[in-house]
Amino acid sequence: MSASDNCKDGLSKSNDVLCEVNDMLQNMSTADDNENVSVCANCGKQGDNLKSCTACKLVKYCNRECQIAHRPMHKKECRRRAAELHDEKLFKQPPPVYGDCPICFLRLPTLETGCRYQSCCGTIICCGCVHAPLYDNQGNKVDNQKCPFCRTPHPKSYEEDKKRRMKRIDMNDPIAIVKQGCDYRDGTNGYPQDHNKAMELFHRAAPLDYARAYCNIGYAYQSGEGVNFDRKMAVHYYELAAMMGNERARHNLGNGELRANNMERALKHYMIAVRGGYAKSLEAIKQLYTNEKATKDDYTTALQLYQEYLGEIKSVQRDKAAADREDHRYY
Repeated sequence: MSASDNCKDGLSKSNDVLCEVNDMLQNMSTADDNENVSVCANCGKQGDNLKSCTACKLVKYCNRECQIAHRPMHKKECRRRAAELHDEKLFKQPPPVYGDCPICFLRLPTLETGCRYQSCCGTIICCGCVHAPLYDNQGNKVDNQKCPFCRTPHPKSYEEDKKRRMKRIDMNDPIAIVKQGCDYRDGTNGYPQDHNKAMELFHRAAPLDYARAYCNIGYAYQSGEGVNFDRKMAVHYYELAAMMGNERARHNLGNGELRANNMERALKHYMIAVRGGYAKSLEAIKQLYTNEKATKDDYTTALQLYQEYLGEIKSVQRDKAAADREDHRYY
């Protein structure tokens, strides 16, 4: 066979291989297209405008009638998958509610006494920066009677502070709204006790992405303050608050699971709350370990998570503030 014939045979074989590869790619593309075609789970109709089941996202329907007709066959699987999706979201470690102090840029403490709300500018500042001395342009210490963030002079009376908070409420500041709601709930700071008014304010603040508002609503349903006692509603609002980072709500969910003897779920909630800096959850895990309902590894992990949190919030200035005033304690 001549060199020319060998060359022709080689080219022919190469062309055959290329054709096979092209056929394979076309078949794969067709298979992918078939997989991406939306099909109604009830009637089998195909289309691009089918809507997924809102609970489980597993199946699609062409209309409401098909969804209703298919419900008896889909109900069990739908509930199972919906519960899985809910738990994935529920047991995800959320970000801190307040983030970092705008002055020192350290993580704000979870303990409420470790932070201060400034009614002048609506800013949350750590106790260390509130307590820290102020200096002028020449480095001389000056009278610390101004907001560390916006430099507005501190209010000279409670009435002036109240007016500032009302302005913040008019601006839809959720923190100011919830603070006034707490005053109505507890009958403090000159406000009459009015649970209905408190709930109205909490519900106003909740859609503004303020986790504490949801937590307070959950507590109202748990305690029956201003509303009828409803454990399911309490859990619902606690879950909303917990997923937004409220550690107290998370701890309360853990307590509820503990009462229901769901130890694994209770421990998950407590662990997330501990990582968020909630010391009561650490004590709860310690108690579970003492009662042999949690392992030594569980308690060790909880201690490590809490130490990580302390490493993020501790500072010399905050320690000085806490040593000087009990209401500046931050852990």
